[in-house]
Amino acid sequence: MTTPRVPGDGGRGQLELPCGEPLDPRAVDLGMREHACPCGDRHAVVLDVHPPSRFFPESFVDVLRETIEPADEFDAFGTPHLLGIVMEEFPESIAVHDAEDDGSVGYAMLWVTTFDARRLHEIVVELVVELMDHAVSHADDDAIVREFESQLDGFDVAAFVEEYRAVRNVDSRGDRPV
Repeated sequence: MTTPRVPGDGGRGQLELPCGEPLDPRAVDLGMREHACPCGDRHAVVLDVHPPSRFFPESFVDVLRETIEPADEFDAFGTPHLLGIVMEEFPESIAVHDAEDDGSVGYAMLWVTTFDARRLHEIVVELVVELMDHAVSHADDDAIVREFESQLDGFDVAAFVEEYRAVRNVDSRGDRPV
């Protein structure tokens, strides 16, 4: 039996979210940061075209790009890598839609999480800090390791996310990098 679909959708149909609800990938616009789901939850929405500065200041993103050389088809470290890190930790909490062959949507990749946008932001920061801590632990200079650990002890992820989201005004349609 064939699956019913919307005429002209190329058979792509709906994306099944981790909560089990369907989402039409064509209903996602480039400014969308959360999806108010019929399940009652708000799910974070991330697109490949969203800059990593959605989560971190541009100056920090520049450091990540200078430091991390992707081992994939991407020219530089970016949002797909950040979501890849999250997917490694929470594979059942993210639905992914590849829209690379669909020129009508304006993006190539879509991620929708069980987390709301704020919680996803915290998770991204936590995971990047963990990766940095791991990388620094391999440094040959004990003074650098101690300095980093000292700074890490004073770093409050929730406070950082709160301040960064306030500065960026991430809930506005005019969300811009800082």
